[in-house]
Amino acid sequence: MLHFSFKHLINKVRGGMVSPLTLHDMGVLGMNARNINYIARYNDRKKFPIVDDKLNTKHAARRADIPVPELIESFETPASRKRVMEVIDPLWKFVIKPARGSGGKGILVIAGRNGDKYKKISGSEVEALDILRHVNNIHSGLYSLGGKPDRVMVEALVDFDPVFQDYSFEGVPDIRVIVFRGFPVMAMLRCSTHDSDGKANLHQGAVGVGIDLATGRSCHAVQRGLRINRHPDTEVHFDKLKVPGWYDLVRLAASCYEMTDLGYLGCDIVLDRERGPLLLEANARPGLAIQVANGVGLRQRLKFIEELDEDMLNKNVDERVAFSMRKFTADTVD
Repeated sequence: MLHFSFKHLINKVRGGMVSPLTLHDMGVLGMNARNINYIARYNDRKKFPIVDDKLNTKHAARRADIPVPELIESFETPASRKRVMEVIDPLWKFVIKPARGSGGKGILVIAGRNGDKYKKISGSEVEALDILRHVNNIHSGLYSLGGKPDRVMVEALVDFDPVFQDYSFEGVPDIRVIVFRGFPVMAMLRCSTHDSDGKANLHQGAVGVGIDLATGRSCHAVQRGLRINRHPDTEVHFDKLKVPGWYDLVRLAASCYEMTDLGYLGCDIVLDRERGPLLLEANARPGLAIQVANGVGLRQRLKFIEELDEDMLNKNVDERVAFSMRKFTADTVD
């Protein structure tokens, strides 16, 4: 298997020391290849609204019996902002998010109350006026794709499984799984840090932990493109990390293929203490940082799936998951 420091390689490319062809030969999937060979080829743009709008995703998931965080209520227009405040008034914990937001923008997580104030997951507090302003910003399209007016979603805060509490700082990890033609091909855990301000965003300094598809165990970890072996804030080593209920989680991700009819997608999943894996959102244009987290390129895995015969491509969800777990282990890929 070819492992690499993605940042090291990219710096060499920029310095003229390594050509893009070399990255190609190492199995690294670039943005142009992703856009042309996979997104454009396997994702019908007519299906994009299913995943570009989180409210649509939630409704589609419910129809497909895919578990999702509880939706308390959604609000279509700015005229409903008074109703938003009425809905959250009795709530102790909740999440407010834009239906068409991207990159985690516009998501407000309230983890408790202190009198008339609302406590964010970071521990800082906001007032009702701040929340009302945030709702107005969502409706105005501040966080939406293309800046178009958006809908407000109020969700119940997931009761997160404590198994990851030592691997994250002021935030909750989620698991990203790339699914190609119904087959899970790569997975990572995204862990928030002080640098990322409690957000599980690798570009802001969160840690990406590659997860072995066969076992759910950590196999590689990076922060800002450089390999690490422990969380920078908690100093807990990643070598003991194992995702519980791994098969069910990967099966949920694979099921999103039928739900969305998208050939190339990313599924973001969280673990609830009681309910197990829940689909947070799906993405028709998943980023490429998952390769960095795993230290392995996507290209060869995708090519392998492309070369499967029709009989294999028509397998059911459980058969596809079992196949991926056998083929794409940390020890046998490449």
